[in-house]
Amino acid sequence: MLNNKIIIVTGGEGLLGKEMCQNITKKGGVAISADISIETDLDKGKLNLDISSESSIKASFKAVFERYGVIDGLVNNAYPRTKDWGAKLENIEQSSWSKNVDLQLNSIFACVQAITPYLLKSKGSVVNIASIYGVVGNDFTVYENTDIGAPAAYSAIKGGVINFTRYLASYYGKNGVRFNVVSPGGIFDNQNPVFVKQYEHKVPLKRMGNPEDIAPSVSFLLSEEAKYITGHNLIVDGGWTSI
Repeated sequence: MLNNKIIIVTGGEGLLGKEMCQNITKKGGVAISADISIETDLDKGKLNLDISSESSIKASFKAVFERYGVIDGLVNNAYPRTKDWGAKLENIEQSSWSKNVDLQLNSIFACVQAITPYLLKSKGSVVNIASIYGVVGNDFTVYENTDIGAPAAYSAIKGGVINFTRYLASYYGKNGVRFNVVSPGGIFDNQNPVFVKQYEHKVPLKRMGNPEDIAPSVSFLLSEEAKYITGHNLIVDGGWTSI
């Protein structure tokens, strides 16, 4: 399905990123886990990457190209955030808001800008990871009686990711480079059982998502099976946005 395609996954050591890398490998691709928490060892598919640093992004992508002679795809999956992530709207400092936009949205711009010269050669593709909260408004009832917050910046950033992806698809379509989005619903990560119960009550499939529910969609959009799909937002949410 992915036929030895060289795919870089940012945040590749995280909950979703690990499963994405495993699924890319399962589908015949070569997954490069790009993460700030690891040292570079491309023989093992590991790449140290700080997505908040333009120089790190450029150097890391260059290293992959020099090792393999091609880059076929990028998954913008990294999810860095400030320590006050989840604070109530009225308590968010302007500096915190700006920092999170830098970390999560502006870093995608930087990664796309750096990767595109390689993808123009390979006619490759990018998958950006957004969220259902980039598509619909928050349902705050699922957070009742828990200490879980719904970050205000999250919705703004993910909505921006989705529409920026549409822009990129239009801009680079003539060059044969594709840009798509996967928008997951809530992913189970041992959250407060009260939250899990309230969340699952609203989902038509009556459960939260798991990483293995999301990863195959990413692999599909990176593959030649999706060669006529660009500018698309694939929502994988158990039906949350359908009701």
